[in-house]
Amino acid sequence: MTRRLAEVARKVGVSEATVSRVLNGRPGVAESTRTAVLTALDVLGYERPTQLRGERARLVGLVLPELQNPIFPALAEIMANGLAQQGFTPVLCTGTAGGVSEAEYVDLLLQQQVSGVVFAGGLYAQADASHEHYRRLVERKLPTVLVNAAIGHLGLPQVSCDDAVAVEQALNHLFSLGHEKVGLLLGPPDHVPSRRKLEAYRAKLGEDFREDLVSHGMFSLESGQAATTALLRAGATAILAASDLLALGAVRCVRRQGASVPDDVSVVGYDDSALMQCVDPPLTTIRQPIESMGRAVVELLVKRISGGTVAAEELLYTPELVVRGSTGRRH
Repeated sequence: MTRRLAEVARKVGVSEATVSRVLNGRPGVAESTRTAVLTALDVLGYERPTQLRGERARLVGLVLPELQNPIFPALAEIMANGLAQQGFTPVLCTGTAGGVSEAEYVDLLLQQQVSGVVFAGGLYAQADASHEHYRRLVERKLPTVLVNAAIGHLGLPQVSCDDAVAVEQALNHLFSLGHEKVGLLLGPPDHVPSRRKLEAYRAKLGEDFREDLVSHGMFSLESGQAATTALLRAGATAILAASDLLALGAVRCVRRQGASVPDDVSVVGYDDSALMQCVDPPLTTIRQPIESMGRAVVELLVKRISGGTVAAEELLYTPELVVRGSTGRRH
């Protein structure tokens, strides 16, 4: 007990006597100090006293599928800063192969009495995955926001980049350069944002749509390289990828077949993640407005935590085509 008091006191910058008064529910402590002590207790992994367990901590879970894709840490940084400005402490939860699952993270966050949860790029975007842990959050009425498109029946607010507009921008750019056979490199078939991109691509091409110019893979450079082989075999002179990592895999595949980007094949990515202007050639890509999206996520979540009404609807943000050196006129 003495060690716990000392640790929490150091974390908050108050005396052990003040921490003791908070834990015992005694008066004479400013509300801001009381909140800081309880938050420190949660962050350090100590259980709250029984009489305080019914109160939610000022913690917010940020659940991400990975950190290897630069778009996720960039988004997490924006949301974490926004939450901190509102007096909340972000708790980063990231998935790894064979590590803690999303459902297990939800259990851990519920045990910590978090005030809310944000998911980015999670299982909610995969139609064939289990979604039971999301339903638990809905049943408990825990404020939760999803980033980018989800399956349709979860009943949670979403902040998304408009996939249809992104495909329209990229195809118009490639068509203007004389490319008629544009391959589409997507994530898994059950991935909702990829499905939306495919629907927009099919609608744009109409009767010119070809199934063999669509390829699916996982969101990694290696998978992008493997999936691009089929697109080149089908005669694609340009490739639109559903992520920057997939696009870099496409560039590698083109080069390993003895061709050049953009002289022989043009490549467009999606995200405009860090350092895409520094690769060779600099990557033409669709920029997700993650700063605006991140701020909107925080605003929705804090409003819901504060007791405000937030509709279970999707806010769509317009992406931006960023033209660099990986696209060129068809020779």
